[in-house]
Order: sequence, then C-alpha cells, then structure tokens
Amino acid sequence: MNRYPLWKYVLVVAVLLVGLVYALPNLYPSDPSIQISAVRGAEPVSRTLIESIEKSLEEKGITPKKSELNEVQNQVLLRFDNTEVQLEAQDIIKDSLGRQYLTALNLAPATPGWLQALNAKPMYLGLDLRGGVHFLMEVDMVTAKDKALDRYQDEFRDFLREDKIDYLGVSREGDTLIAKFKTPEQRAEGRKVLAGQYRTEILMGDKDGETTSNLIANISPDNLRAIEKFALKQNITTLRKRVNELGVAEPIIQQQGLDRIVVQLPGVQDTATAKKLLGATATLEFRLLDEGGNDPQSAAQSGRAPLGTKLYYERNGAPILLQRKVMLTGEYITDARSGFDSQSNRPNVSINLDGKGAARFSKVTGANIQKPMATVFIETQFEEFEVNGEKKYKPVKTEEVINVATIQDQLSRSFQITGLDSPDEARELALLLRAGALAAPVYIVEERTVGPNLGQENIDSGFLSILIGFSLVLVFMLAYYRVFGIVANLALAMNVVVIFAVMSMLQFTLTLPGMAGIVLTIGMAVDANVLIFERIKEELKRGVPAQTAIKQGYDQAFSTIADANITTLIAAIVLFGFGTGPIKGFAITLAIGIASSMFTAIIGSRALVNLIYGGRRIKKLSI
Repeated sequence: MNRYPLWKYVLVVAVLLVGLVYALPNLYPSDPSIQISAVRGAEPVSRTLIESIEKSLEEKGITPKKSELNEVQNQVLLRFDNTEVQLEAQDIIKDSLGRQYLTALNLAPATPGWLQALNAKPMYLGLDLRGGVHFLMEVDMVTAKDKALDRYQDEFRDFLREDKIDYLGVSREGDTLIAKFKTPEQRAEGRKVLAGQYRTEILMGDKDGETTSNLIANISPDNLRAIEKFALKQNITTLRKRVNELGVAEPIIQQQGLDRIVVQLPGVQDTATAKKLLGATATLEFRLLDEGGNDPQSAAQSGRAPLGTKLYYERNGAPILLQRKVMLTGEYITDARSGFDSQSNRPNVSINLDGKGAARFSKVTGANIQKPMATVFIETQFEEFEVNGEKKYKPVKTEEVINVATIQDQLSRSFQITGLDSPDEARELALLLRAGALAAPVYIVEERTVGPNLGQENIDSGFLSILIGFSLVLVFMLAYYRVFGIVANLALAMNVVVIFAVMSMLQFTLTLPGMAGIVLTIGMAVDANVLIFERIKEELKRGVPAQTAIKQGYDQAFSTIADANITTLIAAIVLFGFGTGPIKGFAITLAIGIASSMFTAIIGSRALVNLIYGGRRIKKLSI
C-alpha cells in the first residue's frame, strides 16, 4: 500500500530538475549596460568601434565589465559594475561617437552561457521593480476627425463619378462637406446615391446657393464617437507592435480615459530612446505623378502647389509635384519584409496588402498603366521644446519621395518598392511598416522615469515579504506536523521553484502585485497539505491502520482541495479577463500558483510520504 509506480517518481524528479534549471537564471542579477546601435546611414557597428569606445573610457578611468558585439542586430552591448559607472560612461560614449550612433541605457541579464544554451532566461521585471519610463500620451482627436472628413470627401467624388451623377464639386468647410450640383434634381440623385452608401454614418441636408443646389453632410455623433474610439484602439495596437518589434520586454500599453494612452517600458532608462521608439512610426503613400505640365521648380520657389497637386521633395532635394489624390495608404499593409531586387541586386521592401487594399490598388493601378507612380515615405518623430521652462514634446512629420516608377502592370496584393539607400534602411522601413501607422498623432502630456534604485528597493521589499511568509509557514508546519511537516515544507519549496520556472519559461513580467500573488499562493499551497494531514489524523483517531490512514487522507481530501482551487482559479480567470495592468499580473501569478500547488501538494508530497512510509509495516506516524 502507498506505493507509486516508477513513472510517477520519474515525473516528480523531472519536474523538479526542469524547475530548478529554469528558475536558476532569476538568481543572477542584471548588469547595468549601455546599448549602442547605428542610426540610419551610419557605418555598421564593429569590433573596431568597440576598441575605440573602450579606449575613450580607459582615458577617463572606466573599464567595462564586458563588451559584446551583435552583428545580426547591428548592436554593441557594454556591461558595467553599477549604475553610477554606467551613467558616467554614457556621457563619455555620446561625446566620442556623436550623433551617428544611438546609445541607450539598459539592464542586461547576466545568465551564464550554459543556461542560455538551454534557453533559460530570467523573468522580466515590471516598471515598479526594474525601473523604466512611464508616458501618458494624448491622442489628437481633431486630426482623427479631419482624416475621416478627408476620406469621406474623396469617397463622395468616387461614388458620384461611378454612378455618373453630374456634380460641380465636393468641398469642405470646417466640419461640413458640401457637394455642389446644378439643379435640385441632380442633388436628389446624388443624395440617393450617397445615402445608400452611408446609412447612419452621415447626416445630410439641403442648402441652396445663388446658382447651385448644395447637399451638406456632417458626421453623425454616433459615427464620430466610433471614429475616436477606433483611433484610440488603433494607436494602442500600433504602439504595442512598434515597441514589441524593437524588443522592449513586456511593455504596458493601455487605454486611460477616452483619449489617452499609458505606456510603460520596463528596463528602459533613457527617455530619449523611449520617445524615439514611440514616435518613429512610419507609413507609405502611393500617388500618381502630376502630368499637367506644371513646373515643380516654380511651385517650390513660390511655396504653393497648383490646384489638385501637392509639392514634395525627392531624396536628392529635387522638388516634385504629385497628384493630391492618394492611390493607397499604409493602413492596408499587413506585412513588409526587406530583401534585394533579383535584377539589380539593390535593397528593396516586399509589401503585402489586406483584401480591401489589394482590391483598391488593383483597380487604381489597372486604370493607370504606363503612368509614373511615386512612393512617399512619411515618418513621425518627437521634437522637444520648452514652454515656460517646462519640456514639451510634439510629433514632427517628414515626407519624402523615395522612388518614382512607371506602372508596368496591374498590381494587387503583393509588390515591391525600391529606391532605398542601404540594406539597413530597408530593414528599418520594413520594421516600421509592419508596426503600422498611427490613426492620429499622439502627444506626451506626462513623463516619468523610475530609477533602478527605486526598483531594487521594491524588489528587496517584495522578496523579503515572500521570505518572511515562507519562513513562518515552514516553522509552523515543522512544529505542528513533524515528519509530515518536513514533507509539506519540501513540497512547498518545490512549488515555489516550479512557479518561478514556469513564469521564466513564459517570460512573464513580475510586478509587486505578482509578488502578492506568490505570497497568497504559498499560503494556499500549504493549506492543501493541512487538509490532507488533518484527514490522516482523523483516520488515526478512529483506529485505522497507518497505511490506510495515509491512503484515506489523500483520497478523501482531494475533492475538497480541488473544489477550493477550482473556485480560486475561476476568480483568477475573471480578474484576468476584466482587469488591467497590475491586476492581470496578480491573476496570472495566482493561476500559475494554483496549478503548481495542486501538483506539488498532492502528487509531490504523496511521493515523499510513499518513499518514507510506503510498502512497510508501521505502527505510528510522526504527525
């Protein structure tokens, strides 16, 4: 009686060994580091660059702990002993490298090589533990509405033209669109066509001029709220993609109120770098070249583009006139990959469009074969300025034509763009396009930096609470249940190891609420053993043999333990589903702890009890 088959012992040992290996990286503290990467157009990083940096540091009496070159990501990582040396070294490196390279403060894991070979990594630490930057960003809803009005204006023209309705023009006055017709009859036809396309999105009315019959249109209140809501959610998605593409671990990007977004980037200590990550979103526009005989040089000198055109500049500084109407925007791009053109071996970017974008692009390119089309690259970055001594940030948009090519055939879902200066630029453009374009500009209204010292204090406090709680539970169990208390304590230690291992394998972000979840889990895990041991004691009081008491104790307590843990798991799922930020962290930790405690408290502790008492005659249990 009370014997486990061999495979169960092997399972318990295997879980424990795997848990120890993948929990071990969390014992190695991160190194304060400086990450150096080349900006667009600069020379790639190399071993020569590292030697130059190290020489500059040695002249100031600073020696890096370790230097690492990552040619794949075109980055150099310098590790230092503490944050004071790290900050001092950053100023020296910035002075020696100038603006050709971007330096960013970071905390790099110090995991040994043999653990890295097993893909064992430490947990990410949240902003409250690791330090980092916090931004509160406001979405420019006025621009979101303006973009919607511009889109409706173009669509009005397309729908009226497709249905062959005679109209004089579609203009915009403030937030109102005005479609002009010669007669009330033509206006009625136009109204019927547009009303069929926009049932509840647009509110329409009549307003006659001296010589025209005008149809006025405004965005409905419900549609305006939907546009603002979409802009907010689209920006959240875009920012999350952008940050994830650039490798910031487990950022927190979530909505606050009706028009604001909270962005927290753990581990990023350089606010300038963080603003670059958030602001350097980019997109493309495809426009036809103006073939109306207008002179771009004259337009550039006067600063005014002829009617129906827009003035741009090519990379060599030459002015160029493009049609104001956009053929396709970057919002339809689903994927972008950098590579090389098979014919010219020049860098290019392969673009994939969604279904709607493919249909639209196929239509417009099919109607304009043998006409020149320009690819306009639009990039937005933050610019810092001061108002009454207070730093503010605003997005600055730059637009340039990166290539002009003749449409040789009808294009559809997949195509390529060329005209890029280097493979690095192609990779960066592809990365930015995959992240998508912001639906509306965002402005930083609040900025905070959480220093690593504060994070370390939080880490120490959190782990101290876990250690105290864990120690008190160990002492109580040992004093009250004796040998069985030792079993419970070993199972509890295994539970903690498994929790940390699972969280590390999932690359979970640990925050202070997450630590609270671990403390709660420790209490719940030992509670399962208490239920089992009390059942065993009840059976012994009834005069049941020791081996039978052990079996009955585990079997009868199982249903009670399962009920208690399942109800708690349901609560954790609800918290995760409806909570945000720290609440989600608490819920995830709790859910992982429940699953782990079920295994260690029932199977793990039973395996230990079976090893001690199973398969032999015993008269008394030390419980």
